[in-house]
Amino acid sequence: MGSFSDYLENKILDHIFGVTAYTAETTVKVALSTADPLDTGLGLAEPSGNNYARVSVTNNGTNWNTAESGATANKTAITFPTASGSWGTITHFAIFDNAGTNMLVHGSLGTSKAVGTGDTPKFNIGDLNITLD
Repeated sequence: MGSFSDYLENKILDHIFGVTAYTAETTVKVALSTADPLDTGLGLAEPSGNNYARVSVTNNGTNWNTAESGATANKTAITFPTASGSWGTITHFAIFDNAGTNMLVHGSLGTSKAVGTGDTPKFNIGDLNITLD
């Protein structure tokens, strides 16, 4: 399950209360982490090297379900590159803006996954759940 970061919570509040308009990203980047990113993003511990890369996802109704009861999920599979070495044990994910600098959403995996050579991490359809808390 994922929830909004402090950054996105502030942007949404500013938008709702007319302070500053927020425009949704046209593309988001999905990242993996071996630690809890926290609402601030300061806990993010992405794998480094061994063919790891964030995955760009077009941010639209083709790739994300319409929100229902305060929740949404990925509508298409999100597949990372095949690991050419160890990425460590992945415990969390994060979603960033297109620039990759501002974390929008983060959460823990239902089951941690040790990623090694030849593994291709993937969020199957409906596996990346995002909720408003």
